[in-house]
Amino acid sequence: MKNDGLLVVISGPAGAGKGTVVKELVKDENIEVSVSATTRSPRAGEEDGVHYHFLTQEKFKEMIEQNGFLEYAQYCGNYYGSPKKQAQQWMSEGKDVILEIEVQGCQKIKEQNPDCVSIFIMPPSMEVLEQRLRGRGTETEEVILRRMERAKEEIELSKNYDYVIVNGPLEECVADVMAAIKKEKQKRVY
Repeated sequence: MKNDGLLVVISGPAGAGKGTVVKELVKDENIEVSVSATTRSPRAGEEDGVHYHFLTQEKFKEMIEQNGFLEYAQYCGNYYGSPKKQAQQWMSEGKDVILEIEVQGCQKIKEQNPDCVSIFIMPPSMEVLEQRLRGRGTETEEVILRRMERAKEEIELSKNYDYVIVNGPLEECVADVMAAIKKEKQKRVY
């Protein structure tokens, strides 16, 4: 019996807490997180290869041409993508692979990988979302307003996900995500 890992897509608006949830999930030794590639500049404290693979526009486009991404998208003027090779290797080893990606990326993943599990992380409220974005202190007022408008659009698309989980108390949100993954694994017949 072959027991490949699951491909798990986690999306949600900027500031919903996806990254915090994913940091908790990868404490499980059977879960790996795909490190996305991006053309945006690193934020303070971010390391290449740990938080993102920071690429030039040219290198990113080269990888697109070589079919090196599970998905990629342009968001707020930058490219983001999920490198294919490492994710496929982990899944063949039986590990579940988390892709923390934008809504448009999820749609592309689901088209190419219909067996993937999609989870939308919902903020407790729009007010909390705005507080979180402002609390980062890394974006201009214009970018915050764009992200808030984008969040409304993304929340509308949450109905296309297998699960919608509110990120209120972190421990509850992580437990709910783990329960969703476990439920999906139990559905699979090998």
